[in-house]
Amino acid sequence: MAKIYPGVVPNKTQQLQIERKYGMFIHFGINTFNDLEWSDGSLPVESYCPDKIDADSWVRNARDAGMKYVIIITKHHDGFCLFHTEYTDYGVQSSPNQTDVIMEVSKACKKYGIGLGMYYSLWDRHEKCYKNDEAYVDFMCNQLTELLGGKYGDVCELWLDGSWDKKPEQWNVPKLYELVHKLQPDCAFAVNHTIGSKCRLNIIKRLYFPDRYKKGMPIRYFPADFRLCDPWFTKRGKDADPKLFKYENKTYYLPFEATVCMRTSGHWFWSKKYTNAPPRTPEYIVEKYDHMIEQNNLLVINVAPNVHGEQEESDILPLLKAKMMLGL
Repeated sequence: MAKIYPGVVPNKTQQLQIERKYGMFIHFGINTFNDLEWSDGSLPVESYCPDKIDADSWVRNARDAGMKYVIIITKHHDGFCLFHTEYTDYGVQSSPNQTDVIMEVSKACKKYGIGLGMYYSLWDRHEKCYKNDEAYVDFMCNQLTELLGGKYGDVCELWLDGSWDKKPEQWNVPKLYELVHKLQPDCAFAVNHTIGSKCRLNIIKRLYFPDRYKKGMPIRYFPADFRLCDPWFTKRGKDADPKLFKYENKTYYLPFEATVCMRTSGHWFWSKKYTNAPPRTPEYIVEKYDHMIEQNNLLVINVAPNVHGEQEESDILPLLKAKMMLGL
């Protein structure tokens, strides 16, 4: 297994991540075209039908806002893939618009000098082998090899989600971690709800949420290079966020990445409801940026493209103003 060593200071992968500081989440997929946040894997592939995909502008917007990386959805809980894959026909290659979205984002990242991060859902509500743990872990490894094997270039971060649908040990996180670091040695790896015991009830009761983090709390999904628990924030204050957590009585340093929606409704995917909610103010963005950066943590803001494959100007303008206020 790829090794992560106990320690009380950031290792190379973590230091590279901390230096990125500020990024953009990009939620786009079949849900965008069905006015849904989550779907169950049964939506017809034909319903994914963007008339264009301006991935270049998404990444340019991130660059212009002072961000250092983007995190693009590759597959959400519905199982619909935004990349060309050999392992399912539920994705863009079977849709009316066969553009490999991940490839277009990758090209734009290279063009603008922005880091490429990827989100991948562990939970898959479409894949037939999902209930067979061993077969499904192999399925994920095959897809992660497609994504991180070099086709899309360097990948700086892998954001895994949906872990609550099974017990922690069913995902075989060590196998996933080893594969990811074999393919991309400096790719920061984490599973959402990183901290906590293996009891799924902790997630519901918020016993291990960021505002309650304490030094020495257990790492639920190990190995991990950083912590995730969206869309929550740590306590404010330079020394308020502990960085040291335990697995099998050994201490590991883990920075925290906070992720939040640009729209006050909390919507990740674009929808009519999304556009009805006001965007975050520049002041809010500045406050959250200062909050996270003073703790050597990271801030990621989600900006969802619409059905025309474009981000809303009303989302971008506050980001540009915040950049000026921050002097980025």
